[in-house]
Amino acid sequence: MRFHTLAKVLLFELFIQHAFAASIRSIYLFKDVMVSNTTALKTSGFNSLIMFGVGILDNGDIMYYSNTPGSSDVLVASNGTYVGGDALANKVRSFKTGTTGINRLEISMNSQHVRELMASPGPGASTRVYRNFQALKTAWTLDAVNNDDESIYDVSSTVTFAKMLGQVGYKYTIAPYTNSGFWSSVVKQANNGLKEPNLLVDRVYLQCYDGGAGNNPAGWQSTLGMKVVPLVWVTNDSKPSQGTTVAQARTKFSGWNQGAALAGGGYWNDYDIEKMKLSYTDYGNVLTSIFP
Repeated sequence: MRFHTLAKVLLFELFIQHAFAASIRSIYLFKDVMVSNTTALKTSGFNSLIMFGVGILDNGDIMYYSNTPGSSDVLVASNGTYVGGDALANKVRSFKTGTTGINRLEISMNSQHVRELMASPGPGASTRVYRNFQALKTAWTLDAVNNDDESIYDVSSTVTFAKMLGQVGYKYTIAPYTNSGFWSSVVKQANNGLKEPNLLVDRVYLQCYDGGAGNNPAGWQSTLGMKVVPLVWVTNDSKPSQGTTVAQARTKFSGWNQGAALAGGGYWNDYDIEKMKLSYTDYGNVLTSIFP
């Protein structure tokens, strides 16, 4: 009986270790989630979705920008209450329910109004912005907020904001393409005194296309002191020269991962996969084969 119990404990521990060690297979959702192919996103090998186009207004309210012809921007949190409607909330929550491989859902935003709001009224639990992020997390069952700052680069307010989100219960992730010194400072200050698995900044989605086309994931891992998830842009008609076919994605991810073990891989973005009539499964299979 004791041996049987011990064996079960050991097997459980191995399962937990394996679960936490699973690689990150991510895709950014640029298309309005109300009209995207939810089933394909849930069943094509991805385990992490990052919803692009969430932003803070100057009063601390939160908008979801559709980025899709025929769709409208939606105010999703105001004065500490979720106001985005049941249909949107149900669709977002559905990514992690039913038949799905998704175990992590993030929202991605730039840093507009962050510096001003962190200065006044500040990051306190009674502030509008704090309560709005709290309400949105509950309504959408969110796990993290992704920072896609490409212009402001203010370390102090970024770290203050990240720590506020940590108090709400979010993880904080970053999506750099340049300015490694800024991002290194944010990671070090936000994670000061923390260790895995309790890091606040626990993921880096490194842009390796367009302005970040020359990025070397190994170099960024050395600079930031943590593994990164390189992102490539799928075949697209917006900037065709930056597009990556399935075969090219396999070559890139394999080469980077052989050069320095990565945390996983990912794509920008679902809108172009659907617009160009590409295959979620083919792109997802690249990730599952290299980052199981």
